[in-house]
Amino acid sequence: MSYEMIALLMFASMMLLLLTGKRVFGAIGFIAVVFSLALWGDGGSEMAFSAAMKLMKWYPLLTLPLFIYMGYMLSESGIADDLYRMFHVWMGPVRGGLAIGTIVLMVAISAMNGLSVAGMAIGASIAMPELLRRGYDKIMVTGVIQAGSSLGILVPPSVVLVLYGMIARQPVGQLWLAGVFPGLMMAGLFVLYIAVRCWLKPDMGPALSREERAAVTWSEKVSLLKAGLIPLFIFFSMTGLFLMGYTSLVESSAVGALAATLAAIFKRRLTSHVMEETLRKTLSITCMFMWIILAALCFGAVFDGLGAVRAIENFFVDQMGWGPWQILILMQVSFIVMGMFLDDTAMLVIVAPLYVPLVGHLGFDLVWYGVLYTITCQIAYMTPPFGYNLFLMRAMAPPEVTLKDIYQSITPFVLIMVLALVLVMAFPQIALWLPDVQYGR
Repeated sequence: MSYEMIALLMFASMMLLLLTGKRVFGAIGFIAVVFSLALWGDGGSEMAFSAAMKLMKWYPLLTLPLFIYMGYMLSESGIADDLYRMFHVWMGPVRGGLAIGTIVLMVAISAMNGLSVAGMAIGASIAMPELLRRGYDKIMVTGVIQAGSSLGILVPPSVVLVLYGMIARQPVGQLWLAGVFPGLMMAGLFVLYIAVRCWLKPDMGPALSREERAAVTWSEKVSLLKAGLIPLFIFFSMTGLFLMGYTSLVESSAVGALAATLAAIFKRRLTSHVMEETLRKTLSITCMFMWIILAALCFGAVFDGLGAVRAIENFFVDQMGWGPWQILILMQVSFIVMGMFLDDTAMLVIVAPLYVPLVGHLGFDLVWYGVLYTITCQIAYMTPPFGYNLFLMRAMAPPEVTLKDIYQSITPFVLIMVLALVLVMAFPQIALWLPDVQYGR
């Protein structure tokens, strides 16, 4: 049997095992171990050991538990709730203002967490009931929360970009900076859409009544601004010191975790329950990601040994005669299709051994491609029938929001994400300008 057929059989076996509902790391790791032993005998057992040692020696991996801890500390201590209250008071008088404030809140949560599920939980539990009570259109509200929460995997410190950096062997600091402008651009497009939609149809996002506005004094408004100072302090202590060169990537994550803990102490909310929940969730998520990375490294090592990447490149370039951009667009389409059934980490570990080396061989920048991958994951998160965010929203939304409403709500936001993806593909400097300036690439 040729190496190409072995690679195809390996990939098909992994997909079949994933369809049975097995855990992602278990399915991928099992296939990697079985094929390495079958191909290379006892020597194949060294692959898993080598991958584990590579994982343990990768110093930037320390950022993973620290950033996850920071996000859960802010969520469990209620600091994110205070932030939404501030947006509610200050943006309420504007048509669609609460929805716009929700997008801004999601950006802030993303800058303090790096996971989309945290933004979804906060948006569905805090923002959605308030928006529905204020008479906002439930379909638009559902789309706002799903789209806003998806920013968590693009705006730094993105955990997904940390995983991509590990698998693609790219600097995480450059990946984070590359996600800044695309993330802010996408958030700006969301805000513009909400503002125009609510201006054309005021009943979709009514402003606060005069009575409600009069009930909040200026002194209360000013005091609520303090809620925004704490996240700003945390973000500056983490990202600002890193950009100014005072801290390394790992040190900035430690500073962020410490700042979040100090903020909870300052607000007198650091109880034993908050600490226990934060540590438990941090340990759970961190272990899951580490097992996935380990399985991905083993799988990638077997694929590299088979020469599958070179075979795929020869097939598309030499036999099919496709150009680099045609192949790149096909990759993005395949991500969207897989995203209908898998989450972002599963997609990354399945296709990274194939796509990342191929992208490099085609002459594209791997930091830029990391941003493209992440935006495509955001689109896939919200694409029926099995988009990850769709089912998270279904689990967290109130009973009056049906699955039909959830599916209907995402159409305009998916189109906006596609527009953002096209813009970043057409103008790579949207993503690469900041890393170029900071690192002099």
